[in-house]
Amino acid sequence: MNVERTDLPGIGTSHVVTTARGRRIGIVSHRSGRRDLVIYDKEDPDTSVVSVAMSAEESNTVAEYLGTARIVEHLAELQRQVTGLVTEQLVLAPGSPYDGRTLGDTQARTRTGASIVAVLRGGTVHASPRPDFGLVAGDTIVVVGTAAGTEGVATLLTDG
Repeated sequence: MNVERTDLPGIGTSHVVTTARGRRIGIVSHRSGRRDLVIYDKEDPDTSVVSVAMSAEESNTVAEYLGTARIVEHLAELQRQVTGLVTEQLVLAPGSPYDGRTLGDTQARTRTGASIVAVLRGGTVHASPRPDFGLVAGDTIVVVGTAAGTEGVATLLTDG
C-alpha cells in the first residue's frame, strides 16, 4: 500500500492512503501530539469531508484496533530482508534495574547501538516509545540491531 507523506510547515505531517475502492483517508500528526483522522471527498481528493481530532490516547486506541500489533510481524519481515539486522523480544524481568524507570534511563542505543522500537504491555503495542516512557516488569521490549547489539540490550536490562 502506498502512503503519501507530506510535511505541513508549522503544523506537522500528513500521511494519506488510498483504499482499494479509491477513498483517501489520512492522519495529520500535529507537533503538539494531537492527531486528526481525515476522510477526503470522493470527487475532490484534496478536500476533506470529515476531520476528527483525537487525543494521543484516542489515536493509540484506534491504531491498536487497526493493526498496530502487527509491528512485530513487519519487523520480522524487515529482518529477513536486511542481512545482519536482528529483531529480539525481551521480557523485562522483575528485579531488573530498569523496572519502574524510564526507557531513556537505559541509554540502550548509546550503550549498545541497538534500538528499542516498541514495548508490548497488556495486549497494547507502544510503538516508538519516547525516552520518558516508563518501563515495568513484564513488559516485552522489541529491540532491533545487530546480534551483538540486541544481546547487549538483553544484558543491560538484566544487569544494568
